[in-house]
Amino acid sequence: MTIVVGYIPSPQGEAAVTAAIAEAKAHDEALLVVNMSRDDKLVDAHRAAPEQLLRVEAELTESGLSHEVRRVEHGTDPADALLELAEEMGARLLVIGIRHRSPVGKLLLGSTAQRLLLEASCPVLAVKAV
Repeated sequence: MTIVVGYIPSPQGEAAVTAAIAEAKAHDEALLVVNMSRDDKLVDAHRAAPEQLLRVEAELTESGLSHEVRRVEHGTDPADALLELAEEMGARLLVIGIRHRSPVGKLLLGSTAQRLLLEASCPVLAVKAV
């Protein structure tokens, strides 16, 4: 089976990749690391630079796990992209990094993590950066 991990270039994204590697090693599974940028933003802080994806690729290669690093270049909702890929891959687990948000921030902005936790067809492991 496959573990899908949502990656953004941040401490939360790094924590998600680290947790996904540990899970994949423990269960001898493949990893699909996904980075996405939104069509409706000219500059997206969630879009990983090529060198950041190469570093993640090198870390995964060093781990010895079967893996793929994929950038999704289209779409406007990261939750939709991750949910679709997890379903398409028949993922056993979806791993995401989360950050603290105030109740008002959650109310006004919505939450990608909340959607993934509620709508994913597989278990979701949500990790915080240390």
